[in-house]
Amino acid sequence: MKKIISTLFFVLLLSSQWCVAQYTDVINSNRPGLSMSAFSVGKSVFQLESGIYGIREDHNLLRYNYNGFGIDFDARYGVWKEELEIVANFKFQYDQYYSPLIEDQRSGFRTTTIGAKYLIYDPFKNYEEKPNLYSWKANNKFKWRQFIPAVSVYAGANFGFANTDYAFPDEPSFSPKIMVIAQNHFGGHWVLVTNIFYDKFTTDYKSLGYILTLTRGFNEKWSGFIENQGIDGDYYSDGIFRVGAAYLFQPNFQIDASISKNYKDTPDILYGGVGVSWRFDKKYQPVKIEKEESGGKRAGNKKTKSKKRLDQIEG
Repeated sequence: MKKIISTLFFVLLLSSQWCVAQYTDVINSNRPGLSMSAFSVGKSVFQLESGIYGIREDHNLLRYNYNGFGIDFDARYGVWKEELEIVANFKFQYDQYYSPLIEDQRSGFRTTTIGAKYLIYDPFKNYEEKPNLYSWKANNKFKWRQFIPAVSVYAGANFGFANTDYAFPDEPSFSPKIMVIAQNHFGGHWVLVTNIFYDKFTTDYKSLGYILTLTRGFNEKWSGFIENQGIDGDYYSDGIFRVGAAYLFQPNFQIDASISKNYKDTPDILYGGVGVSWRFDKKYQPVKIEKEESGGKRAGNKKTKSKKRLDQIEG
């Protein structure tokens, strides 16, 4: 536990932020990785992120295995302020389970989590970088500001249903989850997202973990990512590696694909899938920002807080 805490503290210090806004010109999806971005979808914006996956799990010591498929579904909605987002996550799975004494068909919700995320710090808020008209070198030099993270906090709850095929023995039907999120932007194409979470910490099945996602935007349509997830708990610990890519069909519609593999054989897990993300933003209103004019006076300036797809990826 001490080792993973040290690792989490180190990666949080390295994390920093990339964008200047909540709302973007094109959809900003958390898919296909599992990390959660620091920024919300924007006030009054509704976003759906869903996919279908296939999974295989084989445990050498306990001598069981199963093969199946599932559907994951995220609903995100920006409420009250630009910085606040409500998030609901559901994952339903069906599989064939085999062990020396049992052969069973299982189905049910693997996870059901509802919570809220709030951006508490944006290093680019009220910051405007003015170009140097006389020096190309000054405009393209290394910028330390990119190491200052945008930070969000998340609080939510896990809910259990009547079906307990995927739950631990005697696991409570309600448990909390908290998370710290950091996001950084290196140059115009790289994005690093760091999630540090503490899940089910009021129960015997608590776990501490992290997710690191590094995304590269190749052009205005394509992006790819690599991701590492670590989980440390008394009943389950693991390390998982993921890779995938996303393609922007339209400003409000994205498709993606990914594959995941863990590091050990107790159990050995392999899964992959495809998904879509869709955004409804007809009710979004540009945010009114106070802008200083020369002479120290302030003037109202309606400004849409947005960036292009080449900079906006992952989340």
